Amino acid sequence: MSKLVHFRDLGLIDFKEAWDLQQQLFDTTVEQKFRNRKLPPEEQVETKNYLLFCEHPPVYTLGKSGKDEHMLLDEREIRAMGANYYRINRGGDITFHGPGQLVGYPILDLDHFFTDIHKYLRCLEEVMINVIAEYGLKGERSPGETGVWLDVGTPRARKICDMGIKASRWVTMHGWALNVNNDLAYFGNIIPCGIHDKDVTSLEKELGRPVSFAAIKELTLRKFEEVFETDTVHW
Repeated sequence: MSKLVHFRDLGLIDFKEAWDLQQQLFDTTVEQKFRNRKLPPEEQVETKNYLLFCEHPPVYTLGKSGKDEHMLLDEREIRAMGANYYRINRGGDITFHGPGQLVGYPILDLDHFFTDIHKYLRCLEEVMINVIAEYGLKGERSPGETGVWLDVGTPRARKICDMGIKASRWVTMHGWALNVNNDLAYFGNIIPCGIHDKDVTSLEKELGRPVSFAAIKELTLRKFEEVFETDTVHW
């Protein structure tokens, strides 16, 4: 089975438009896996793996296990600030996406890699830990809290990368959001990931300077290839 990943940088794109594209790729992959089960090996069509990079205009998303009360504004107030709000089909609670944040959506058939969702999440975290290490930051995992953090176990613990996924038939969608140069004030309108006592940070805040977005995308793609032991092709 091929571990080749088809990569596309969508740039700044509306959240719903990107979600629809993800869902289309996800559904196509799952449907092909169902069809393959009914076919002899020589007639089966190999599924593809995809990775999408993007930024979103301001948007709040609430995962399946999230609570509406973690959104501290009503929908009129959200619209008034020029943002959108979606209840979506990933795991996790509430988060914010906005310009200057690197969002990654892997749509992978884990049958090509490993059939272990826990390992998959740890690999996504490893990608981000390796990325921010290039900027001199020590990313860590926080027990029971998916994502990448700084100063875990201290009063200064803060999250720099959020994660939430959906998986079915070993096919994944949704992914990560790395805070690079985005406006962190938007997080003040929510209880991020349902966690009351920890802050949110970004590369820009930690380094005291903006980070080249082109450079962070190139670096993230390379670290993804290393961790998942794959090659990527643009499509």
